[in-house]
Amino acid sequence: MAKVDLAPFDLAGMIEQLWLRELEEGGGYEVCCIPFYAYGLALGDVVGKSGSDAIDSVISKSGRRVLRVFFTEPRPSVDSRSALRSAVDSAGILSEWNGDRHVAIDVPDISVMQPVFDSVQGEIQNGTAFWEWSDVKNFRSA
Repeated sequence: MAKVDLAPFDLAGMIEQLWLRELEEGGGYEVCCIPFYAYGLALGDVVGKSGSDAIDSVISKSGRRVLRVFFTEPRPSVDSRSALRSAVDSAGILSEWNGDRHVAIDVPDISVMQPVFDSVQGEIQNGTAFWEWSDVKNFRSA
């Protein structure tokens, strides 16, 4: 495990902890989870660590992306969270939930994502769900 200081992403005082797998012969560390808050990182990326067990660089990108969706409170009468879960499962892609309002979705191939987008489109249009790509900003260490 290693940490990412989220201050460079306007989240001062917050740290995200990521699961890593050490690669052979000092080749870096593979990200083995879907990042929720750190920008510029995705499942399968190879990163470098500082001596303090903090991720300090991206060595190579996996080609994957992370779609993040946040659902607001109060929930509307048409709640799309279960439709989103079904769309993710049907597409055979990975996701991780933080509580029941924030999900990070692994995107190995954009071509499988239309049902996922469709599942939350109404809430996004109504302002009861918000989304972003994790690669909208590059990774930066503090």
